[in-house]
Amino acid sequence: MAFSSLLRKSASSLRPLADHLLKTPRNFHPLLCTAINHATHSRTPSLNPFVPTSHFSSAQPKKFPSDESLLRALESEIRCAEEADDHNRVEHIPSDFPFEITDTPGQQTITLQRKYQDENIKVEVHMPDLVTGENEDDRDDDNESERASQSSIPLVVSVSKNGGPSLEFTCMAYPEEIAIDSLIVKNPENTEDQIAYEGPDFQDLDENLQKAFQKYLEIRGIKPRTTNFLHEYMINKDSKEYVVWMKKLMRFIED
Repeated sequence: MAFSSLLRKSASSLRPLADHLLKTPRNFHPLLCTAINHATHSRTPSLNPFVPTSHFSSAQPKKFPSDESLLRALESEIRCAEEADDHNRVEHIPSDFPFEITDTPGQQTITLQRKYQDENIKVEVHMPDLVTGENEDDRDDDNESERASQSSIPLVVSVSKNGGPSLEFTCMAYPEEIAIDSLIVKNPENTEDQIAYEGPDFQDLDENLQKAFQKYLEIRGIKPRTTNFLHEYMINKDSKEYVVWMKKLMRFIED
């Protein structure tokens, strides 16, 4: 009897401790589930509740403020360029224009080609050189000063016959004048390690000879009527290529 009474007394005295031990996991369990659920819904690779979920975030990184500022500046510049008078203007080719035009989008030059008797004439037309506002006092003579106040387009004119040697003229086309800068004879048989004699500077030739070569080009279609149209055409092309170039920049910054 005494022994049984002692056991009951001991059991009753241990019940509060047992209840405490049993209650402790129930108090912790909701916290653990919350952490696990949060980790699961966040699609993190770990269920460790003590690892911040942002450490495993797969979201796209935010752009730097400088990138956002650059994008706004590009958008503004594109909008301004597209509203300009010379953007996307259609230049109708004159009916008497003597060349066939090859204009490849994304290139800074166009190519003109034509046949003249037994000659093949090819012209590479570059983007226009616009007026820079350079101080005219620095010019050597009145002719140079007048050219400095005018826009121009660089041309490379090649005249060949049946795949043989060709004449290559480097020119600057102004509104009322075409100035020849250089003239060389190109021989396709020359190898890269050969240095051909290219003649004197064109301006050092006899004046009558210079005028004769200018007439030579005029007869083949290189004259102010042709180059004035090309000037407007290239300004329009420059405007379009500029907008396309800026849009490519925007796509790169946005990606």
